[in-house]
Amino acid sequence: MKKQTLSVALTAAIVTLLTTLSAVRAADDGKTYKVFIYAGQSNARGKAPNKIAEAQLADPSIKNSVKDLYGPLRKDGKWIVRDDAFFNWEEQTDGVHGPVTMGMGSYRGGGDYMFASMMANHFDEPVVISKSAFGGSTLYHDFRPPSAGLPGEAELQKQLAKAENRVKALNKRDKKNDPLPTMDDVKKQYGFLYRQIIADYKKLTENAEIWFPQLKGRKPELAGFVWFQGWNDQYGGADEYAANMKCFIKDMRKDLGAPNLPFVIVAMGQNGSKPATGAMLTIRDAQMSMNDVPEFKGNVKAFRSDRLVDKDAERLHPTKDPQRKMYVGDEGYHYFGSPIWYTRIGRAEGEAMLELLKNQKK
Repeated sequence: MKKQTLSVALTAAIVTLLTTLSAVRAADDGKTYKVFIYAGQSNARGKAPNKIAEAQLADPSIKNSVKDLYGPLRKDGKWIVRDDAFFNWEEQTDGVHGPVTMGMGSYRGGGDYMFASMMANHFDEPVVISKSAFGGSTLYHDFRPPSAGLPGEAELQKQLAKAENRVKALNKRDKKNDPLPTMDDVKKQYGFLYRQIIADYKKLTENAEIWFPQLKGRKPELAGFVWFQGWNDQYGGADEYAANMKCFIKDMRKDLGAPNLPFVIVAMGQNGSKPATGAMLTIRDAQMSMNDVPEFKGNVKAFRSDRLVDKDAERLHPTKDPQRKMYVGDEGYHYFGSPIWYTRIGRAEGEAMLELLKNQKK
């Protein structure tokens, strides 16, 4: 009789244990990590030498406001290496990935560090940045979205002629006889970086648990998209930018399976304190016009990066003043390589994204 009672009790205990384990597994299955795509051209890479920000922090003459700007990214006199936020950047041949910190895989920093830190501070779940940044690229051609279609026949023929001339020149130089490109080859190049962004995101989600063991047992949840691009469209794609940007947002949401994915757009601002003119103004206005598209209300936010200008870098850039090296690390098209300007942009990206995320809860 006692054996039967013990057997019943043991069976009940096993059932309880299995039920508990099942509940734990179910809870684990509900765990996620937030993914933000950070895409564009060279400014999305980040072009501010890390050593400039470090020199500013070490110089007692630099304004306290500058040091306050970097404050959220520092602890115990060092740049914070996050244990709750990670990144992957596939532009490198084999990719580069790791914890979010200054530079994020490079000796040059950008807005992504501040942005990623703000997202990590906001969420209880870990955050991962899928970085797709490619220099010298256009929305008109390289990032061209599918629904924008292809340019007219005259433009395609022009591109074919250019491609043929390039191959002929290389054949002559290298004494080769490589075949000339076809019209199909030309057409396939349109949108190749659009497709690469999606491929980078998929590769991240497939390898996240291997690259970042802290994410084991968690599922990815695509939470937002930051777009930081525009410069090269000044040379032929400005007039189409608004139409292409609208298609880009809609197509990307469709192809990523995220119908209302929050989109933050860094509108061109390399003009700094000077008024934007010509193609730069056209592109900036096109980017800002996304705020007025009815279907994008509350889920797309563009902001002007010129209003965040680092006036010291702007003033010192054309001079030989010894102070120049404390603020300027690159040319104007890279926001003077100013860590101040890039960090301000990153903070504005974060603020815009948090606003959109708040809208989702309403």
